[in-house]
Amino acid sequence: MQSAATEDPISRLLSVERVTKEYKTDGEPVRALHDLSIEIGSGRFVALVGRSGCGKSTLLNLAGAMDFPTSGHVLLDGIATDQLSETQLTQLRREKVGFIFQSFQLLHTLSAIENIELPLLLAGHGNPRPQARERLVSVGLAELADRMPHQLSGGQMQRVAIARALVHSPRILLADEPTGNLDTATGNSILEELQRICIAHKTTILMATHSAESASFVDTVVHMRDGHIEEIVRS
Repeated sequence: MQSAATEDPISRLLSVERVTKEYKTDGEPVRALHDLSIEIGSGRFVALVGRSGCGKSTLLNLAGAMDFPTSGHVLLDGIATDQLSETQLTQLRREKVGFIFQSFQLLHTLSAIENIELPLLLAGHGNPRPQARERLVSVGLAELADRMPHQLSGGQMQRVAIARALVHSPRILLADEPTGNLDTATGNSILEELQRICIAHKTTILMATHSAESASFVDTVVHMRDGHIEEIVRS
């Protein structure tokens, strides 16, 4: 089966072209994605929805050049990720991709603002504090800059993680179950924040979720099952 969604070529940011992804389990091949195609344009908020094991996280990893297809191609901003050297891949991720994780992935020995500065420091920025502070203000946590992660609530930690993911102004933001460890009200506030970011900054957001409620915040829902796209619904 092959499924595809077509975007205007001018606005196309992510192209997944007839991708199959296989892993080895106990020496046996296990197929996570089956001849899958999809195109996602700039400034879209897209949810990948399906049960565990349907291929959502695999597709996120391919979109962020953290993994590569067994066959087919993934193009991010027109660049085929499987054709790049390790140095070029590192540069691509640092410049064009932001990641948000269910478990926040903050460094507990760093303050909130130091966590946000980290991607800029790794990219060689000499004075990341003003840019990091601006991002912290944008997620409503300016007064908590010096707090350590253990001094923050789950929602506050996720907002710090969002600010960190956005500090280098990526073209695409990849979110893997970003509300999975949050209560409903806090999770909804995070999804509203992602909506705002998508609209205000024209950032493409690709979010994996099993929650129909979370999917109600996006403009495109991609229903996945057993490594295939079953249906694409646009609002």
